[in-house]
Amino acid sequence: MDYEKYLKQLSKEYPTVEDTISEIVRLKALSVLPKETEYFFSDLHGEYTSFTRILKSSSGNLRQKISQKFKYQMAEEEMNELANLIYEPENFITLKIKSGKFTNDWIRATIVRLLDLLKMVTSKYSRTKVRGKMPAVYKDLIDEMLHIDYVELNKQEYFDTIVDTIIEIHASKEIIITLCHIIQDTSVDTLHIVGDIYDRGPRPDIIMDVLMEHKNVDIQWGNHDIIWMGAALGSRPLVACVVRIALGYNNFDSLEDGYGINLRPLYSFAMETYREDPCEVFMPKIVDENKFYSVNKYATAKMHKAISIIQFKLEGQAIDRNPEFAMEGRKSFNFVDFEKGIYKAEDGKEYPMLDKNFPTVDPKNPYELTEGEVEVIEALNTSFRHSLKMQEHLKFLLDKGSVYKVTNKNLLYHGCVPMNEDGAFRVLKYDNEYYSGRSLMDFFDKKAREASYIPRSYYSKEREKVLDLYWYMWCGPISPLFGKHKMSTFENFFIGRKLPISKEISDPYFTLSKEEDHVDRILREFDLDPECGHIINGHIPVKYKDGQKPISANGKMYVIDGGISKAYQPTTGIAGYTLIYNSHYLALAEHSNYEVMQSVHGAYTPKLYITERFPQRLLVKDTDKGPIMEEKINDLTNLLDAYKQGTIKENR
Repeated sequence: MDYEKYLKQLSKEYPTVEDTISEIVRLKALSVLPKETEYFFSDLHGEYTSFTRILKSSSGNLRQKISQKFKYQMAEEEMNELANLIYEPENFITLKIKSGKFTNDWIRATIVRLLDLLKMVTSKYSRTKVRGKMPAVYKDLIDEMLHIDYVELNKQEYFDTIVDTIIEIHASKEIIITLCHIIQDTSVDTLHIVGDIYDRGPRPDIIMDVLMEHKNVDIQWGNHDIIWMGAALGSRPLVACVVRIALGYNNFDSLEDGYGINLRPLYSFAMETYREDPCEVFMPKIVDENKFYSVNKYATAKMHKAISIIQFKLEGQAIDRNPEFAMEGRKSFNFVDFEKGIYKAEDGKEYPMLDKNFPTVDPKNPYELTEGEVEVIEALNTSFRHSLKMQEHLKFLLDKGSVYKVTNKNLLYHGCVPMNEDGAFRVLKYDNEYYSGRSLMDFFDKKAREASYIPRSYYSKEREKVLDLYWYMWCGPISPLFGKHKMSTFENFFIGRKLPISKEISDPYFTLSKEEDHVDRILREFDLDPECGHIINGHIPVKYKDGQKPISANGKMYVIDGGISKAYQPTTGIAGYTLIYNSHYLALAEHSNYEVMQSVHGAYTPKLYITERFPQRLLVKDTDKGPIMEEKINDLTNLLDAYKQGTIKENR
């Protein structure tokens, strides 16, 4: 009876025999089309120029398709020009117009070439899907042009008239730009972002805007994403942390121009409180110059120190609120002898402090904020929560994001699955419950969403406790997003980065995950078949220049953080990886930095390494969509039988 009730409900969507037959035929036809192309990015860290260029070029794949299509028709320079047009159509056409080369002949040739290329990149998709990629205003026109056989005599004049009319009514620029955007969009069908959109680079907000325009995207939260999400929700420790990292990289643009965060109260407080303090250990790293908001490095250092002290105090309070975090050792002021200016470590060793000036710290109550510090953090917290763009991006991250994702036999996550030395999954005890492996990931995913549903209009211990879990995900010892035994921010500033006490010990996962047996255990934990599954991971930059490889565990583990962030490129030696998963193969694209991409113009293609070639072409029915489509076809077939037998009446 339940199934009959379901079929009756299904009949409302397919009310006639003809409707049902049409859908069965459509689904069966779709199931044997080639698998859609998936692209995997990781650790973007605000580098919007590199990211958008790689995305628009579909990791260099578009330039290769241009060569395949036109190598006997166009010179190399012309193919490069066509690639540049597709990557940056608005800028390219503007330059073309200024140079007087936006001629009718160029327009005609370009429209034909773009249509030919669009036919090529959409050949494996249904016509309905391709139409869905077209803007409504030009959908019918472009669909008609795309399917005209303009070589056939009967259609030549028809096609020529369409193009001539476009030129006559001065719609050429808009049509060409639209064609370029459709080519970009259809070349990257599914986009997976394996964490860390934020921090270090200048404009993560631009990356978020680009992602929100993409029709099929998912995000696996990274530790640098989770702190921005927590800050947007109102976590004071994470508000301080986000601001500290931005100032540490001299990155005012991401805060002030990107999200409208008001730093004036912090600036005023820092300049007054640390007026005579050189704040030498807090001098910012200058990777990019600010374009919109420039502050001299000496003032930035004072702001950097002021917010760092506030952060350490707020973190101490969070640890006190959450004894189950077992992070008492991270209450750094507990180990400071303020009179002698030394740091007494847990092992009894003493270290001289590099900075001994703590005008706002009361040694008897070191985690209590001063009145001025309270005003600063409350002003910043208000600014974060009232930023409309930040709240919009937070909602998108919650809607499209997760701690991990299982898709098409692949397991995606940013950080790690915390493990012990013997390969057993580490256990977190919280509220008298125990979590490990997959249940640990599910726990944090659930809590991250739970925080967004607790009303923000009033302060509550319940809300603060959930927000503290965001902070734990950032730096907790059993956090799947962090993966280290401690965050050594305090030691780095006040004791020295190169001393053993400042070393952050990585979770055993990062060694064990290079071995096939341990990867198989993780895959089975997430109900994946080790014979055909893969883990796709980010977080730890692959030091290519030191001989490290992005693939391990007999081809089952991919680490695709190769250094798209400028801050990491001296360490990695390259500018990031993109993983490509199409119907023929898995491949890694190894990228050069943005300056190289720009210098060679449209000729840029990354180094492509095919890592796994499939014995036969994968079809849609071989993906996660296959069983869903098969089940629906079965239901529709039963509905069709019910119509024919008269047990369910058609609604004509």
